[in-house]
Amino acid sequence: MGMTMTEKILARHAGFERVEPGDLLAGKVDLVLANDITAPPAIWEFEKIGQNKVFDKSKVVFVPDHFTPNKDIKSAEMCKVVRDFSHQQELDNYFEVGRMGIEHALLPEKGLVAPGEVIIGGDSHTCTYGALGAFSTGVGQTDIGAAMASGDTWFRVPSTIKVELAGELPPYVRGKDVILTLIGMIGVDGARYQALEFAGNIGALSIDDRFTICNMAIEAGAKNGIFPVDDITREYLKGRVTRAYEEVSPDADAVYERTVVIELNKLVPVVAYPHLPENVKPASAFGDVAIDQVIIGSCTNGRISDLAQAAEILTGRKIHDRVRTIIIPGTQEIYLEAMRRGYIKAFIDAGAAVSTPTCGPCLGGHMGILAAGEKAVATTNRNFKGRMGHVDSEVYLSGVYVAAASAITGRIASPAEV
Repeated sequence: MGMTMTEKILARHAGFERVEPGDLLAGKVDLVLANDITAPPAIWEFEKIGQNKVFDKSKVVFVPDHFTPNKDIKSAEMCKVVRDFSHQQELDNYFEVGRMGIEHALLPEKGLVAPGEVIIGGDSHTCTYGALGAFSTGVGQTDIGAAMASGDTWFRVPSTIKVELAGELPPYVRGKDVILTLIGMIGVDGARYQALEFAGNIGALSIDDRFTICNMAIEAGAKNGIFPVDDITREYLKGRVTRAYEEVSPDADAVYERTVVIELNKLVPVVAYPHLPENVKPASAFGDVAIDQVIIGSCTNGRISDLAQAAEILTGRKIHDRVRTIIIPGTQEIYLEAMRRGYIKAFIDAGAAVSTPTCGPCLGGHMGILAAGEKAVATTNRNFKGRMGHVDSEVYLSGVYVAAASAITGRIASPAEV
């Protein structure tokens, strides 16, 4: 009996020939990640252990991105904890404001993630890196502190759901529509503590589509999402990852909990209405839902292809005078590339505000907080009550095309309408 991708990676890192769902094991990690919210508690746990040095200064990564640039005194104090510890430990990968980015866009860009690796992070959307054929998942801050000291952690091996992709994507349909459709099919707990392994015509998806899909695996309750490595993956890794890595493929006789089929050619641009990502329906079905704000960015949709989609809709048009539109490039390099391509000018000409890289509005931190009664269309990943501000505000999740079209029309709109 064969193994899935996730089982193979965990077995290798635990030193076993094979593992099965439900097995408890301890294994080595290749990277430990934390941000300005989760790093300070992890550092305090690390210090409780009595350790003086992290297990490997090249494999502990801190990215202050949630409340940065510092929005208030408390966030400044939290970032100072991270900064002081990083300098004391001489970490190779501490990313200060001006050199940082949204963590889950930054790490792949910097070549810090490779196929077959195990990455843990103090952020639930660490599952993003499964797009590169890695096992990556979010863990608690105590586990982060312990792993910073020891270089290993523990897992219960998840069972795996196979997601079979068929056909090609229609116009205006991208990875966000794929994952929202999947969550709508199986529910926010449909993959609870399971792996989502994508198969079939993965070549229909760009690497950025795959990042988006794996990023939101947690929104279906999944432990991780993971794609096989193909030429699209290898092209992305070229020039970024110079160390040796080992690609992993599922065995032909791997055992899956179940198989879910998604016919890509039948998909349409969709929106998840409040207050769960599973509340999915076509963007064209919303009628006249007026909105107050649009957010384009986040660890889910802040990459250069996302900004290209936004520019495709916004260039030469004006944002509705009732709508605040905030666009957030995922990293400094993405920001620079958007400038080179003329996207930033197009956004400002259209009436949008363009921010330095930050998670800010996604978690209701800063750079786009909603008041009571306000509605936002956002390319972020969560829309529960109070996620982006007041508990009586509403967040509608969408892909970039829908968000940009909605900014123009002043209401939830399909991109075909503009």
